[in-house]
Amino acid sequence: MKITVFEQNGSGQQKIKGIELYGTDVEINEIVSIDVFLPDFVEDPELYITDSFSADLVLDYLTHLDLSQYLVSLCKKKKIPVVSSGKKNEDALAPFTCCGLGHHKGLGEYGEQFGFPDYVVTLEGETILSLDVVRGAPCGASWEIIQHITGMDIEEAMSSLPREVQYRCSANPSRFDPVSGKSPVHYAGYVHRAALKKAIEHARELLDKE
Repeated sequence: MKITVFEQNGSGQQKIKGIELYGTDVEINEIVSIDVFLPDFVEDPELYITDSFSADLVLDYLTHLDLSQYLVSLCKKKKIPVVSSGKKNEDALAPFTCCGLGHHKGLGEYGEQFGFPDYVVTLEGETILSLDVVRGAPCGASWEIIQHITGMDIEEAMSSLPREVQYRCSANPSRFDPVSGKSPVHYAGYVHRAALKKAIEHARELLDKE
């Protein structure tokens, strides 16, 4: 699966690194970096983004909304799915955070491996013996916290894991959701905690059947 990334001033670097490190059968075949000063309003976005790109999926990490909206319109014409996390655009998949992406058709291996986190836990009593990632955040936080959680008791892990995720989150903490009142950083911690809780409940069910 070939992925094209659009970013500004390094805005996608952490996620690019995470995808390359933890992804399987996904290839970032092109990175389009726009590293010039831009006015508040970009009248000619085509000067910065051409339609020459080709991919199975586009990841939009652009920070300027005019460029992002133009990119999405190009992807729609080219019939390429685009993930624009943290933005609002009906023609793109736009979860609140990268780790808030649900399962959607047409996202191939990327959609199977990256998005809303999913863990598998092995327990011994109330201790977490191992933690494996089935699906995680493209920034890599879902994998990077494993060494900090393995060996902890469940109660400690449930409070420690979201903090560890938040330390590594690259989202803008000042961008609050007016409905939930949460910032993307808080949201990232919340969805990872929810994933751990679900994995622990499943592990307990398996132990009860033994």
